[in-house]
Formats: sequence, structure tokens, C-alpha cells
Amino acid sequence: MGFTDVDRLAINTIRILAADATFKSNSGHPGAPMGMAPVAHVLFNKILNFNPKNSSWINRDRFVLSNGHACMLQYALLHLYGYKLSMDDIKAFRSIDSHTPGHPESADTDGVEVTTGPLGQGIANAVGLAIAQHHAADVVKRFEAYGWHVETVADGDNDLESIEAAIKKCQAVKDKPSMIKLRTIIGFGSKQQGTHGVHGSPLKADDIKQLKEKFGFDPEQSFVVPQEVYDICHQRASHGAALEQEWNQLLENYSKHYSSEAADLKRRLTGELPEGWEKNLPTYSPSDDAVASRKLSEIVLQKDPRGYPELVGGSADLTGSNLTRWKEAVDFQAPATGLGDWSGRYIRYGELSLTSFSYAAGAIRLSALSQQRVIWVATHDSIGLGEDGPTHQPIETLAHFRALPNCMVWRPADGNETSAAYYVALTSKNTPSIIALSRQNLPQLENSTIGHAIKGGYVVHDAEKADITLVSTGSEVGICVDAVKYLKEKHNLTARVVSIPCFEVFDAQSDEYRLSVLPDGIPSLFGASGAYKDVYKKFEFTPEGISKRAVATVDFWKSVPNIRSPINRAFKQLI
Repeated sequence: MGFTDVDRLAINTIRILAADATFKSNSGHPGAPMGMAPVAHVLFNKILNFNPKNSSWINRDRFVLSNGHACMLQYALLHLYGYKLSMDDIKAFRSIDSHTPGHPESADTDGVEVTTGPLGQGIANAVGLAIAQHHAADVVKRFEAYGWHVETVADGDNDLESIEAAIKKCQAVKDKPSMIKLRTIIGFGSKQQGTHGVHGSPLKADDIKQLKEKFGFDPEQSFVVPQEVYDICHQRASHGAALEQEWNQLLENYSKHYSSEAADLKRRLTGELPEGWEKNLPTYSPSDDAVASRKLSEIVLQKDPRGYPELVGGSADLTGSNLTRWKEAVDFQAPATGLGDWSGRYIRYGELSLTSFSYAAGAIRLSALSQQRVIWVATHDSIGLGEDGPTHQPIETLAHFRALPNCMVWRPADGNETSAAYYVALTSKNTPSIIALSRQNLPQLENSTIGHAIKGGYVVHDAEKADITLVSTGSEVGICVDAVKYLKEKHNLTARVVSIPCFEVFDAQSDEYRLSVLPDGIPSLFGASGAYKDVYKKFEFTPEGISKRAVATVDFWKSVPNIRSPINRAFKQLI
């Protein structure tokens, strides 16, 4: 142990940078960075192992800033220790296209492990990181009741030795998670320290002046880092670089004795899947039985989970309903419980139905913003839950998530489309996917193949000189196919049917392909989330009801000389 005046100077430098940055941007939260500067300095300078020259080093320690509004604390540390974050980046805090946004974003800033913002997501991310690494009120009393090891530091503003000692005690505890309770003063050094006034508003000019004078800085200068602070931080960064070099040598020696395991580790680090894994995806023909798409999803997982050995999944308490467990799955649990072991890849977490996904919206948004390859399985996906009533019929939820950038929403209509959804979800390294699945059985469609469905949309039933194109998703595609015959027999109208299991993927296809699916000259009638049995009839999601709407659509467009595809209307402003 042992701390010097340079350590105090480094801590106060963090505080001053937070004050300067929030003052310059005229927005932000200086209080938490100023209050947490001591523990952050001890962590980065004495405890954590990292190499700023290679922020993706697999054996690094991970730092998660759960209260993302305190990001100037993290940005100051990243700059001081030599990550790709310059002083100009610090000065550009909270400005457009900067590397220092108002909450940390892993895809934008070197050294940021996870994107945090909505409070509560940080600890969830930290638990996920811990699981991945393992595979590779009275808060203290509450966490002790959870079975955690808890340390307390009474003076987190000044007692650096106690902070370091508490961290090292927690590091020594191997049989349970640890938490440290630090008593710190928000906005330490400010005139408003210890009050809410320093939480989310920049400090006033006179407050920053006295703060700099108090900590020995020139009040006339801003964004200044003393050289001795850079030196103490870079010394620790060099230690991390040496550790990585040692670790790389260890990995090289390991590879000589365990070549297949080392090759698998390297494959996982690149995000690639095992060669030939896609051959395990099940395929179907129209003569196969009708099956609920939640069951079709289970069949994909059951086919051969060894094809994607790094897949970690789970369910809260309704595995029997969402069918996300594969046969060989082991729960990730302490062996002492008798319920699983540390090799397990099945976790008790999450939601069941699409209706409940509104509760998970914050986490799903962050997975999209963080560009994470996450698969969200949402069963019971429409008003087909007839008897359960409107509280369980998520008619608006898909529109919500389809509006979310960098998120693919799949609603497969049959077995091949379900396999296609998993194929695209697993091969999209930087995009999360929601796969919305039915409880009711769905027929296997004509012209449905994995190759067609991975384009996001395709023609299920084609016809020459068609009067109308019926466009639908999921459980309603089969109803549209049935409506084709009804339209011909009852109204002498010829219909095409298009399935669009994923609008986001379909929109990414070429103009030529999309116009081949939805051509000019034919009016299009888009379906919606459907129902089941009596509920189908009430809302007229039946062949007869769809035919009724189709006839009205054809009649409406008869007076229009040049009917444009919705593709042209939307993207080329052609009416």
C-alpha cells in the first residue's frame, strides 16, 4: 500500500476535469465524478489489470459504470491512463459526434465495456460479464442477506488505504460475490458538496475558481493535467501491457498442449460460429405437420446445441411455455444447491410473452445501442391468446420494437422462417434480434425456404395478372393463403401473398429484389397481428374478412392509373 501527494493530485485532477467538462458543455453531472474520484483512482491505479493499448485484451479486468450519468469520471480515467481519448475529446463532452457522449457507449468510446444509462442496467451487465468470464433499505444488511460478502469504508473521500484494503479483502473472497459500501460526499470540494445542486448541473464559475484554488490548480486555466499525474497513470498502464504480454505467452504455451481448445477460444473471440453449424438448422416441406412457432424455436435449439457452444440462454420460471431449454442444458447454479453447476449455460432470468417485453424495453434498447448479438425470444405473440383477454394480447409491441434502430424483429410464419430467423440472428454480430413466436399451430407454407426467408420478405404465392398482393407476417400468412381461394371463388379476384418475417432485413435488400416482391401495378394490403378462433372472427382475421378488405382495396385503387409499389412510394417519393 502507500499513497503520496501525487495520488491526491491525480484524484483532484479527475475532479477538476469533471468540473471543466460539464462547465464547458453547460450540461452534465459533475457531482458523482467528484465524489467517486478517490475510489476510482485506487481501483485503476492499484487494483485493476488492463492495457490501454489493447482495450479488448481478453484477460483484462472489466469496469462497469452503472450510473452512466457519472461518465465524466470514466472519461477522465480513460484519458489519464492512455486510452484512445484525447483532451480534445474531453473538451467535446456531450457534443455531436464526440467520443464522450452524455452516457458511456461501448461502440463509440475506447475502453468503455458496456453502454449504461437507464439505471439498473449496470449490475445486470456486470453479472453477465462475470458469467461470461467464468465460462472463460439497509443496503449492507440486504446484500449480506443475499449471501454476499460486504465491506464498508467510512471515509471514501480521503481514506485511500481503507479503500484499497477493502478491495483486496473482497478479491480474496472466492465463494460469494462482494460489495463495498463507500461513504462519499457528492461533489466533493464544491460549495454545494453534499447537496442535490451538484448532481445534474455544471458548477458555477466562482465555484470552479475556488475548487481549483482549493486543490492547488491555476483557476485561470482549464483542462490541465499535471505531468506527474500522467506519469503515475501511464506507469500503471505499462504494468497492464506487461501483464498482457505475459498472458499472451501463456496462451501460446497452452496452444501447444491444447490445440483444439485454443483454436475454439480464438474462434469465439472473433465472433465466428463453428464451421458447418448451419447444417443443423431444421427444414420443412408443406406436407409436414402444423406446429406452433414456439415449438419450432425449441426444435432449432434441440437440434444440436453443440453447434453453438457459447450460446447462453434461459428463462425465468416458465420454461415449459416459452420452450427455450435444450435437452442437455445445465443450470448455472452453485453446485451446493444441487440444481446445477458453474459449467451451466442456462440462467433463470428474462420474460415470457411478447406482452411482457414492454418491461424489458430498457434492456433491449441498450442491446441495440451496444451492438450486441442477443436473441430475445418472445412467445404468445398476438391476440391469438383469445381466452386470456386484452391484457395478454400485444397488438402494439411489435411496432414499438420495429421502430428501434439496430434491432431485427422476426415474426416467422412456419418452420423454415423460424430456422431463417435463427440463422440471421446468429450470424449478425452487431445486432440484437427479437423472435416473436406463436402459441397456436402454424401450417408449413408453399415456397417457404430458409434461403427465401433470410431475405426478410419473399413471395409465398405468386400469380400472373394479380389484382392484389396480400402482405402479412407470422400466424396470419397462412390465413392470407387461405384467402386467395376465397377471393377467386367469391369475387373473381386473383391474389398474390407475400410474407415479411423481418421488415428490417427486407428493407436492407436491393431495390430490384424488393420491387420483385412488391411490384408496381398491384395494390398491396398489409395484414396485422392476428387472433385465434372466436377472436379471429370478431376482428375478421379470417379468409372471408381478409377478402372483404381486399375487395375494398381493389375498388379504391381502380381509379388510380399508375399504382406504385409501397417500396417506391416510401423510398422514392413516387405517388
